[in-house]
Amino acid sequence: MSRSAKIAGVALAGGILMATAIAIAVDERKPTAPLPSPTELAPYDPLPDELARCRTITMPDSGCDAAWEEHRRRFMGREDSLGRKDGRP
Repeated sequence: MSRSAKIAGVALAGGILMATAIAIAVDERKPTAPLPSPTELAPYDPLPDELARCRTITMPDSGCDAAWEEHRRRFMGREDSLGRKDGRP
């Protein structure tokens, strides 16, 4: 291949790269919505709300006792009566 053919090939490749860069830079599509956070995708867990309620009461409450025990079980990673961790199947 002659020297002039090599120069023409390099110029052609450079032109294609330049055209691609310009096309990407002037892309006028609307930006997509931001991805939802993992907390938005997770199913609702009522335990934090129940624990917040239990922090404000002064009388014994069996619901609060159960909520605090569930919180301790999750925190400590204890197994339930069926031998499953975190109570999941």
